[in-house]
Amino acid sequence: MDQREIDVVFLIADLSGYTALTEAHGGMEAARIVTKYVGLAQQALAPGARLVERVGDEVLVVADAAAAAAQTAIRIREAVEKEPLFPGVRVGIHGGRVVEQEGRYFGPALNLTARVAAHAHEGQVLGTDPIASALKGHRDLACRPLGMVRFKNVLEPVGIHEVVPRTRQVEPRYIDPVCRMQVRPETAPARMPYGSATYYFCSFECAKTFVDRPDSYVE
Repeated sequence: MDQREIDVVFLIADLSGYTALTEAHGGMEAARIVTKYVGLAQQALAPGARLVERVGDEVLVVADAAAAAAQTAIRIREAVEKEPLFPGVRVGIHGGRVVEQEGRYFGPALNLTARVAAHAHEGQVLGTDPIASALKGHRDLACRPLGMVRFKNVLEPVGIHEVVPRTRQVEPRYIDPVCRMQVRPETAPARMPYGSATYYFCSFECAKTFVDRPDSYVE
């Protein structure tokens, strides 16, 4: 069984609210969303990056350099945000020396990447200190330091940065509180004021579910 030690950069991206989407719309719709998502991720790959694994709603991308991973992450997020009635994505990036065995990867660097991805909020791309150092001075990307984070089973605290395009214009984002899909106010099938906010829904079914139990979905 062939194996070798190599230095790579990992990108893990998963759909935020996938469980809520499955519960609200069922397995068939969830499968359609994941199939579409994997296609978007494949099309978003920057040169030097490759999609090597998909587990549920999570994709693993391996890149030769931090820039390729970061550019891929931004492209995935932008592709997802352009899709109507689609969940958001959260991304973690980290790199290091791992063992490659028949196309599978093992080592602390991959485990930490998964922790960083789980720490990200919807629509957020997070990287560690080594990623921020590698991207320093990049023409199109910048890293905003978010401080040190302690992760379970990781001995030392980890410096976390948000990776952003230097010229990105941030637009308001609206999320269906029931199924966690992104919706646009001008095309949302239903909307409803509750408390001090107005909520938008991808379908009348989600709006009805919200009406029945609003406190279960208001953060």
